[in-house]
Amino acid sequence: MKKIIFILILSLFYNLQSNAQNDEHLSGFSSLSLTYKFNKKWYGYVELQERSIADFSKIDYYEVKGGMGYNINGSNQAFIGLGRYANYKDSRLSREELRFWLQYTFSKNISRVKFEQRVRLEKRLFHNPVTDANTNTERYRYRLNLIVPINKEKVEAKTIFLNTYDELFIGPEKPTINRNRMYLGGGYQFTKSFGVSLGYLFQREFGATANSNFHFLFCGLNFTIDGSKSDIPVQAPSPDHD
Repeated sequence: MKKIIFILILSLFYNLQSNAQNDEHLSGFSSLSLTYKFNKKWYGYVELQERSIADFSKIDYYEVKGGMGYNINGSNQAFIGLGRYANYKDSRLSREELRFWLQYTFSKNISRVKFEQRVRLEKRLFHNPVTDANTNTERYRYRLNLIVPINKEKVEAKTIFLNTYDELFIGPEKPTINRNRMYLGGGYQFTKSFGVSLGYLFQREFGATANSNFHFLFCGLNFTIDGSKSDIPVQAPSPDHD
């Protein structure tokens, strides 16, 4: 618990240490995800995502990603993923990324509140279509996530829930902490197979000479198919912002 409090204080400090240097405005962020449960241990995950970063009315970022997860037990999960990420400028591809990652998640319920800690190790391969240059780097991420069902003791069909998290992005280049994300939202789990998430995402980019702030309105649709036909508990659709 002391480590968690220290990380949250450190995150707040980095967000408040200086003023942002960009013209801030509201951007859009939407996703569509599908989880397929093979059995109590194995599951597959696919997500499509789009953002309107520079202009709320114009989409300029796309991604498609997926992978396989393994439920070690009720509190521990391992995941391996692969994704393609594309940025556009003036309707032309400006940067393309191929990303691999390994992920570990630990979760614990205290009363009806679910605390979730996630660590992710990423390998990132970039291609610049303008200069035809290829680069690569690594990144490490830590996320503390809270999910609170409102009208029921746990998330199941017809459940309203709240969701908030803070995530730090750590890289080999300076500054070491190069990004921080804070999310506040909620959603509704209509059935065991379908849920909706809505919220606000604040993103601070830390640069060597200046910082930038981004504000997103988020909407996510989350589908789950339980191919195992077993009574696996419903998982609240916590947004997997990438």
